[in-house]
Amino acid sequence: MHAHGSESYWILGEGLVSVSGDGRPAVTGDLSDRRASGGAAPAADETPAFRFSRMGPRGVGLSLRNIGKIAAAMTASGGGAGAGIPAGYTYLGQFIDHDLTFDKTTVTLGEAISPAMLEQGRSPTLDLDSLYGNGPLDPESRRFYAADRQRLRMGSTARIFNDAARDGFDLPRGAGRSAAKKRRAIIPDARNDENLAVAQTHLAMIRFHNRALDRLPASVPDDERFGTARSRVVKHYQWLIRHDYLPRICRKRIVDDVFTHGRKVFEVGAPGTEMPTMPVEFSVAAFRFGHSMIRAAYDWNRRFPDDFGELFFLFDFSATGGQLGGGLKLPSNWICDFRRLYPFAEADRPDLDPPAGVNRAMRIDTRIVNPLEFLPEGTFGGFQEGVPLEQFNLAFRNLVRAKMLKLATGPQMVDLLQSRGVDVTPLTPAQILQGSRGAELDELTTQERDALVERTPLWFYVLREAERNRGKLDGVGARVVAETMHRAMEGSAISILRDPGFSPTLGKVDGRFTMMDLLLFAFAGKKSLLNPLGGP
Repeated sequence: MHAHGSESYWILGEGLVSVSGDGRPAVTGDLSDRRASGGAAPAADETPAFRFSRMGPRGVGLSLRNIGKIAAAMTASGGGAGAGIPAGYTYLGQFIDHDLTFDKTTVTLGEAISPAMLEQGRSPTLDLDSLYGNGPLDPESRRFYAADRQRLRMGSTARIFNDAARDGFDLPRGAGRSAAKKRRAIIPDARNDENLAVAQTHLAMIRFHNRALDRLPASVPDDERFGTARSRVVKHYQWLIRHDYLPRICRKRIVDDVFTHGRKVFEVGAPGTEMPTMPVEFSVAAFRFGHSMIRAAYDWNRRFPDDFGELFFLFDFSATGGQLGGGLKLPSNWICDFRRLYPFAEADRPDLDPPAGVNRAMRIDTRIVNPLEFLPEGTFGGFQEGVPLEQFNLAFRNLVRAKMLKLATGPQMVDLLQSRGVDVTPLTPAQILQGSRGAELDELTTQERDALVERTPLWFYVLREAERNRGKLDGVGARVVAETMHRAMEGSAISILRDPGFSPTLGKVDGRFTMMDLLLFAFAGKKSLLNPLGGP
């Protein structure tokens, strides 16, 4: 799953479902089905990269013509008005998504991998394996670590104009002889270099680990220092997801209900130590709300202020989504000014307020910004020459993917939640069709409008719910996201849910840990590191 073009989903009880031409051939049944029937387990190269499950029933999708009209409407007028959510959380969400769907077997090369190893390598948990890989003792993951096999490697930027090269402000790069290989980030998950914002977020996580390691007491034995640092990092990361990220993007009472009273729909009663699966309703629909938060441009740093940091450049100055602007390293003038993405005044540092204020994400709704109407090919693997341009449209791709997976519809998920005792109010036909300052569906025929009401794609339904909740997930969307996150934390080898006495200590205030606290810790609280290009 190095690029979004690798669209193959191994769904328990169904086998491999491919929704694009570049997935592996489908096989019948899942591993447990084959073993139960006495059949041979699939060969390693026949076994899919990641294991999904269904939270809800199968659904029937809309016609491609109807989907095309809806996708066009979603990108017609640009994203919704800026919401209160700071823009950095858009890309923290993308980092979290990649952590949840990271396949550890992708960093294991060499001898053939057995199906059992593949099963164990699928990790829909919040344990930062997209940062750590298989750990410093694993021969193939060792390349992510410094010579001491404890610290994670960082890279340097390239001098450009008056901005000098800077160590520690780019991802590590340079493995290989070709220009493409020299650009490639030496990190476990190449998706974290598909745009500059998520790449700089990954770099901040590297810094967070390294500083957590440096701050350990000298009394911690050398052979325990890495494990101790990783445990602290993961627990603080999970804490900020639970107490900072989720309440910003979901209705708080739903998040609190799930984390206080438990799950009612997804893997209810599963042993906490058992590896979770990943529900397709989350991965293919509910957690794609972040696409509507993306801005067309950002007040990025001193060199690219006032929305000159266009979204196109954020793709181009990465190595998976672009070509680092044509160089082999990130140019120094594109280093992130984190003060412009996160509100450090909330972490008692108003001195870090940027000159024009913090970038705010677009409102979570059924509109997405125009640049996403035509995606850079590097973000999904590209198409053969001559395909319809609508297939480059992010909204179209999301809706078609759900159709091909026979994903449950919004109304079906409402019925499921209500049958499990969840208090959720269904959207009315008028709310589905008209929304609240969202996509305008005037081009749909009466027949297409009726079909949309009856079989509302889950992704579209979740976004319509958010429109009516001031840009925060509600109802179906909030429940699917909160329950999946809860299960992912519970099933992690390191888990705050299995350590109820844990309280964060690495923030400025004990018991509080937000993304701003993480960045302040990772960059030693220094303005010169959070904003290395200087200026106001």
